[in-house]
Amino acid sequence: MEDPLLLLSNNQAAIIKDLNIQEAPKGKITRYWLYLVTDGMGMPINVPVIVARGLEDGPTLGLTAAVHGNELNGIPVIQRLFKQVNTSKLKGTIVGVPVVNIPALLRSTRQFIDDVDLNHVMPGKANGNVSQVYAYRLVNSVIKEFDYLIDLHTASVGRVNSYYIRVDMDNPTTRKMALLQNAQIIVHNPPLDGTLRGAADDMGINAITLEVGDPNTFQKGVIRSSLTGIHNLLNYMGMTQTGIEAPLQEPYICKTSYWIYADQGGILSVHPEVATFVKKGSVIATLRNIFGDLLKEYYAPEDGIVIGKSVNPINQTGGRILHLGIL
Repeated sequence: MEDPLLLLSNNQAAIIKDLNIQEAPKGKITRYWLYLVTDGMGMPINVPVIVARGLEDGPTLGLTAAVHGNELNGIPVIQRLFKQVNTSKLKGTIVGVPVVNIPALLRSTRQFIDDVDLNHVMPGKANGNVSQVYAYRLVNSVIKEFDYLIDLHTASVGRVNSYYIRVDMDNPTTRKMALLQNAQIIVHNPPLDGTLRGAADDMGINAITLEVGDPNTFQKGVIRSSLTGIHNLLNYMGMTQTGIEAPLQEPYICKTSYWIYADQGGILSVHPEVATFVKKGSVIATLRNIFGDLLKEYYAPEDGIVIGKSVNPINQTGGRILHLGIL
């Protein structure tokens, strides 16, 4: 039988209850397990945290992924960034939380243990319910250390996304952060209450949300693109000297966006691909009954670009059809 200590050796890292960047050694990458709560067996739930602290002082950029447990593309983005960063030439600190929602990740689900969306209860409550306490401890033990935040997400199950960004374009700092990401689409979207981005904004942290493709998978293209965008931001802020890679095509900037919903159930086919344009009045989806008879065609209410769409053919009344961006 293998020594159980050897089985754990690849995960060795200090267990902490609060992240203090000043205690991380300069010129090194340090790994931690951040203790947040205990589960129903009384066992600790620890969140992985990676800190790259440069030899010189500078800003702190935080990266978070998997706030929803089935949104995975952000994990390798953070992993690869820390493989690439050179701390001897880094000015400032990069903090990565490759998985925020540990319980949901282990169950391959979006929601937290109590079936609550963790991105609807930020910054949580010290004496709240299960998800609120988890959110509160996360925000107050690690997020509070950031000057800037990039929160990486993907589409939900049954949907696909373009590579797009949600950002307050009226804020000059977050606007520049978004433009450096080389995304396909940028959507003006002020921070919302309950989201991690909104909680960060309330704390004076400049934050943007990256929607990096589709759920429950690793997609090389969008992983590479988002990693390039993060390197661009690091260079722009003077934290690295790697240069800025210009996009092959400028992003489409949307002043707003909204979902189009089905008003009855059936077998749904959504026709346009993500990141393509639709004209007002064009057919965007067809709905059929179980016998294959046409029930309804759905039309674009106005000109726009497809940010995301449903790919689950089984669509209930009130189900999502297409996420339309308005330029």
